[in-house]
Amino acid sequence: MTKTDTHKIKVAITQGDINGIGYEVILKTFSDSRMFDRCTPIVYGSTKVASYHKKLLSQQVQDLNFTALLDASQAQERKFNVVNLVQDEVKIEIGKPTAIGGEMSRLALDRACEDLKRGEVDVLVTAPINKKNIQSETFDFPGHTEYLSSKFGGESLMMMVCDRIRIGIVTNHLALKDVPSAITKELLVRKIRLMHESLKRDFGIPMPKIAVLALDPHAGDNGVIGTQDETVVKPAIDESYGNGILAYGPYPSDGFFGSNEFNKFDGVLALYHDQGLIPFKLMSFTEGVNYTAGLDIIRTSPAHGTAYDIAGKDKASEQSFRHAVNLACDILRHRKEYDELTADPLK
Repeated sequence: MTKTDTHKIKVAITQGDINGIGYEVILKTFSDSRMFDRCTPIVYGSTKVASYHKKLLSQQVQDLNFTALLDASQAQERKFNVVNLVQDEVKIEIGKPTAIGGEMSRLALDRACEDLKRGEVDVLVTAPINKKNIQSETFDFPGHTEYLSSKFGGESLMMMVCDRIRIGIVTNHLALKDVPSAITKELLVRKIRLMHESLKRDFGIPMPKIAVLALDPHAGDNGVIGTQDETVVKPAIDESYGNGILAYGPYPSDGFFGSNEFNKFDGVLALYHDQGLIPFKLMSFTEGVNYTAGLDIIRTSPAHGTAYDIAGKDKASEQSFRHAVNLACDILRHRKEYDELTADPLK
């Protein structure tokens, strides 16, 4: 019998930047008691900081009580568990990026990942961080995705997920000027396979169809605009197809999204950040989820940032965060079913 058969899924939740909307969306999510039917939340942060944010919010969250923990192993079902990372008062400056905000983000992430490695928690959901103030000697990454790939030793795929579409990003948080040189046939073949395997194992799609977007306008227009789609992207798609993966393209992104062609596919692979994120957020700005595919661990997050401009004003929507928690739980169950289905009966 597996661990997920004997208890509700333990969801590690990192507090993110304490001056942003992280606590607001976390508290609003779990003010709905039905969430406790699905999982046991364990917030890595501070009950004092959580209480500060609670006082800024409407009646919706006032009945939510906190259970203070020293360690995740003490977590109780049907309780809003908070692992206190610090005992002292923490200076909160709502709406401002501060050094202490970055330090608290980092502490939460490090501690949650250690517990995830030890099996104390089942999945990880991260509240938004500020990518600048979290930087330190121990965090030298452009974002969560790269940090987690390093921490858990594997190649990952940043995948944006909503009801309408799943979009993978080949080059993550890379400056646009560096994208063309980063796009190689070998990289694309690996990322196509990562998406293929994730769609099967994490989303329960037996034979997923994947569309790969083009790098240049009009996919290079037969070499008039550029040649990389013909010499690099297309060969990677052909090799993947030859390996039994239903990969197609390259598709010029304007026509692909403008004509709703994406509806014919289970996953779309964008070559750079904005190529995928702009259409995704137009479709699902308040409900989308960022999923780190390809790793042994499961991590999701809301598809928005710290939103300093509305922090502390009770204006943030919790929909994206709630979907992130639910998706993490769904993926864990899909993986369990897939692994049981594909297990060697002789072992």
